[in-house]
Amino acid sequence: MRSIRQDESVALKHDDGGYLMHDEDATPGHEDGFTLLEIIVVVFILSLLAAIVAPRIMGRTDDARIAEAKVQIRNFETALKLFKLDNGFYPTTEQGLEALAELPKSGKVPSKYRDGGYLEQKKIPLDPWNKAYVYISPGIHGDYDIISYGADGEPGGEGKNKDIESWDIER
Repeated sequence: MRSIRQDESVALKHDDGGYLMHDEDATPGHEDGFTLLEIIVVVFILSLLAAIVAPRIMGRTDDARIAEAKVQIRNFETALKLFKLDNGFYPTTEQGLEALAELPKSGKVPSKYRDGGYLEQKKIPLDPWNKAYVYISPGIHGDYDIISYGADGEPGGEGKNKDIESWDIER
C-alpha cells in the first residue's frame, strides 16, 4: 500500500462511477466557500467602483447621440449631393428628406430618380432623440439646411440641448 503525503489530494471512486476529490489538508467538517465577511467586502468594492464609473458612462450617452446625429446629417448630405447629380436640383422643403427614400409625387418631380432611392434604408430615420430632422431648401446657409434640435427638441439650447446644424458640423 502506498503512503500518502500530507499535501496530496486523494481521488476516491464514488458509487455513481464518478470521482470525489478529498484533500487530506482540509479541516474535518470544513466546507470550502466564502464567509459572509468576504462577500460583504466584495459587494462594497463593487459598489464603490460603480459609484465612480457610472457617472462617467452616463455622461457619454449624450455625447454618443450628438455624434450619431452628426453622422446622420452627413449621410443626408451625401445622398442630397447624389440626388442633385442625377436630377440637377435638390428636393424642395415640401418634398423634404423623404425625397431621398422615395420618388416625390409633388412639386418638381425628378426625371432621373435612382431606383431604390438615395439611402440604404427605405425611410428617413428620426434623430437620436426620436424627433424628425428639419430640412429647408433653399436654405439660409446654403443650398439646404438640415437641423436636429437636440435633446429638448426646441430651437437653441446649450450642451445636450444644443441644435446640430448641417452648416456647423466640422468636416
